[in-house]
Amino acid sequence: MLWAAVAAFALALDLSSVKSEPKLEKRSELALQYAASALDTAKAAYRDGRFEQTQAALGEVQDAVSLSYESLLATGKNPRKSSKPFKDAEKATRELLRRLTGFRDSMSVVDHPVLEPVMASVKNVNDMLLVGIMTGQ
Repeated sequence: MLWAAVAAFALALDLSSVKSEPKLEKRSELALQYAASALDTAKAAYRDGRFEQTQAALGEVQDAVSLSYESLLATGKNPRKSSKPFKDAEKATRELLRRLTGFRDSMSVVDHPVLEPVMASVKNVNDMLLVGIMTGQ
């Protein structure tokens, strides 16, 4: 039930309204919620045979995850000392990776190349978040 409310809220937003959030930690959180809803959109579009919309939605997933990470970096906080927003983002990107893997497994092998760069980008952000939390860099 809570997930449905979050998804409905995130769908009401677009990425430009997320970018306008002045609080950087909140912007990061909203961007990850937007990424999750964009992934839902991509799955639905793929299921309906709308491949161009699938690609566009996957691009939004990638852009939203990048925005989230950039927003956290812009706070200037040490991820090791102020770990909560960084850890929340790490958990959210890990969940996105799990969902992206499930989506890839449901896709035709021919369509995997559209998903691979998105997965690589999300994995890279997840790895950088983990390194930041563990080392403080």
